Amino acid sequence: MACFITENFLLQSESARRLYFEYAQNAPIIDYHCHLSPKEVATDRQFENMTQIWLGGDHYKWRALRATGVSEKYITGDASDWEKFERWATICPLTVRNPLFHWTALELNRPFGINDRFLNKHTAQGIWDECNTKLATPEFSARGIMRQMNVELVCTTDDPVDSLEYHKQIAKDVAEGVFSIRVLPTFRPDKVFPRTCLTPSGVVSYLAYLAKLAEASDTEISSFATLRAAFAKRHAYFHDMGARLSDCGFELFQWEAPSSNVSMEASFARILKGETISNEEIVALSSVLLSDLGRLNSEKGWASQLHIGAMRNNSTRILQKIGVDAGCDSMADGSYGKALSQYLDNLDKDNRLPKTIVYNLNPDGNYLLASLIANFNDGTIPGKMQYGSGWWFLDQKNGMEEQLEALSNMGLLSLFVGMLTDSRSFLSYTRHEYFRRILCNLLGGEMESGLLPNDFEWIGEMVRNICYYNAVRYFNF
Repeated sequence: MACFITENFLLQSESARRLYFEYAQNAPIIDYHCHLSPKEVATDRQFENMTQIWLGGDHYKWRALRATGVSEKYITGDASDWEKFERWATICPLTVRNPLFHWTALELNRPFGINDRFLNKHTAQGIWDECNTKLATPEFSARGIMRQMNVELVCTTDDPVDSLEYHKQIAKDVAEGVFSIRVLPTFRPDKVFPRTCLTPSGVVSYLAYLAKLAEASDTEISSFATLRAAFAKRHAYFHDMGARLSDCGFELFQWEAPSSNVSMEASFARILKGETISNEEIVALSSVLLSDLGRLNSEKGWASQLHIGAMRNNSTRILQKIGVDAGCDSMADGSYGKALSQYLDNLDKDNRLPKTIVYNLNPDGNYLLASLIANFNDGTIPGKMQYGSGWWFLDQKNGMEEQLEALSNMGLLSLFVGMLTDSRSFLSYTRHEYFRRILCNLLGGEMESGLLPNDFEWIGEMVRNICYYNAVRYFNF
């Protein structure tokens, strides 16, 4: 089966091809949100084979494998790496029209150069051998792949208790000229919010986390006030380490105006005693911490990222057997627009609203979010309020196109800070290519149909900005 990923893949007009090849293709990558392991970058991990770099941790592929009847042994179990790869190759043709079909072909094309055949049971052995041979070379180490893909800067996702020791090592290598790609931390404080405290076991796990936070911040957490102080200290530490973004995830965004400090302290005191609290109390405490985060970000010039709509760990069977991030998450529903508006407004009215990027996982929220956030631009920063790129289940062709349409209709596409990988894999940088081709095809098609001016200098400059320069200016790394 000949591979269909040609140089004109997704580029359906001459104008689209010109925009891509002249303005988008060679733009450096700023991957401002991902889940790469800083340790693997710092140690310049050399992956032994394709299963390690491509299938390990990839819950997209795990979902597809389970759907085709493949035993868990060959997904997350004790089968050999070759057996796992062989199973993936065998079911790969069944992913036609799923994003995995395109992603697989793109990732084999770049950086491996395999564009003359598609992965299936007949080509599996040859592709396995060819790719593994390349993975053994310095050009295909973790850092080598980043260099090949023209990556300029990466932001990982890190818990407030993380020491960031590997970020320090990478920064040292950059300062000494050993490595040229900056890798910065992102402050992800989800575990600081007492969301698990509805159940006794959840309280136990939360208290264990607070002990780690206390140690990391050198703060005795004996009250809600001291928790907030520890939170601020870790934020300051991340800033000193180069962080310029935070990130929070929500199944359903909830926020309410703070009540009295007395009630907050009383609720938190019960947690410290090992008692459960109500959902209303969890929302109240979390709302204060979320507002603290917004103010801290504003003070330091950071950007807030809010990821809304992931319903996680739906399968108890898989959760108990494998754990989280195992491919059993889905889109959530529910009303959150009013709460989000009130949160943004609460910060905005005091001039404490930071640059903010909001992502939705359920496409029902596309026009809600794109229209809502535009209320809070304030004339200080171009594109201050960003409608985030297609995320998770939406980082596919249709999802990206719909995000671009909603952003264009409700806001200003020309100020968009562009794509990200949101990935744990060093092979996912082709998602930037995928997005760039989709963007150029959209704009090029409209140029040829007369909906946009046939001005390549003008439209091409916009493409270049979306792919690179808007992010450079917005994040001010």
